Amino acid sequence: MNVGNNIKKIRELKNYSQDFVAQELGLSQATYARIESGESIPKIDRLQRIAEILDVDISTLLNTNVFHFIFNASAHQSGYIHNQTNHTVEIEMIRKIIREEIKNLTEIK
Repeated sequence: MNVGNNIKKIRELKNYSQDFVAQELGLSQATYARIESGESIPKIDRLQRIAEILDVDISTLLNTNVFHFIFNASAHQSGYIHNQTNHTVEIEMIRKIIREEIKNLTEIK
């Protein structure tokens, strides 16, 4: 999974449109879409701004292991995620899991 895909998944979970994020970044929707598709790799300052808009740590956007686990899920308009076993998990719990996984991965290195 690439960074663009991570950004897209988080944006979708937050129910933000590409237009919204693009406007926040001062980009056209088409230019922003290239970031999500992986056609364009954002520089670190732009990545930091995307993380701020999406209210996540920049390391979350870069971490592929966490997303493989977390995003075997589908977002629902209710603001909840239903994973493959159909348990409902609040987004704040997902954020906590992501932070803990990142901390664990950092400690392992």
